[in-house]
Amino acid sequence: MANKKANKKSQNKPPRQRGIKLWVEGARLRTLPLAISPIAIGAGAAAAAKSFSLGLTLLALAVALFLQIGVNFANDYSDGIRGTDEHRVGPLRLTGSKSVRPQAVKFAAFLFFALAAIAGLVIVLLTAHWWFIAVGILSILAAWFYTGGKSPYGYAGLGEIAVFIFFGLVATYGTAFIQIGRFDANAIIGGTAAGFFASAVLMVNNIRDIDTDRHVGKRTLAVKVGKKWAKAIYFAMIWLPMIILAPYPFIYPATILAWASVLLVIPATLIVATAKTPKELILALKLTSFASLGYAVLFAIGLAAL
Repeated sequence: MANKKANKKSQNKPPRQRGIKLWVEGARLRTLPLAISPIAIGAGAAAAAKSFSLGLTLLALAVALFLQIGVNFANDYSDGIRGTDEHRVGPLRLTGSKSVRPQAVKFAAFLFFALAAIAGLVIVLLTAHWWFIAVGILSILAAWFYTGGKSPYGYAGLGEIAVFIFFGLVATYGTAFIQIGRFDANAIIGGTAAGFFASAVLMVNNIRDIDTDRHVGKRTLAVKVGKKWAKAIYFAMIWLPMIILAPYPFIYPATILAWASVLLVIPATLIVATAKTPKELILALKLTSFASLGYAVLFAIGLAAL
């Protein structure tokens, strides 16, 4: 009864307001912590090296946020036209639900990729690290071909690897490098932790969708190894950042604050371990995402505080 009232209220909204709400839902703003986390750690590493730049950090954040939203729209479009999203559990899919024309969703994806590219070019102009253009191109190609193109690597079980690389190592180390200008161990180690968290988010998402993905021929890593092993891999991914963190308080005492993220990691682990239905995993997905953000911000503060 309550759902009917909510739907009726939504239908009574002006068309423009409904349209804006659709696009906001389609952007999947709840995934943005995954874009913020590596930038926060990279900024913390730069601060620890006494090279922090607020301007460059904000530009790196813009690249990450625009790229994440672009990825979300690209996945919505590509999965939608393949029919993968017809029976999905979770957030609204613009293409799969036929709420928006597929070409409009595709345009939105490339618009945000373009915005990410512009922010990236500003970074290149300010730092003169011209080779970052190649990194940017690779990042956009990885974003599109995750579910796009004739042979998307996300349909071949390689999504977690790509997420680890681009939303872990590349984003974190890139943020630190444009400010420090040299190799930094904290950025690499922190980027590894961010990568594990990002991969854990994708893994729990794919565990949730394992039955529908198997039905439509989307062979994610979860589909390939089966639910039991997929859960085991998820547990490793979400706890490895805590292991990485363990020695840090002896060098950077304030990084002990990042252990607060375990308050989200523990319930996420328990939910995944005991979940019987896909809907139960939605909360685990949210908890993993926010654990990543909390860990990153507190770890960054800990690095900067020395």
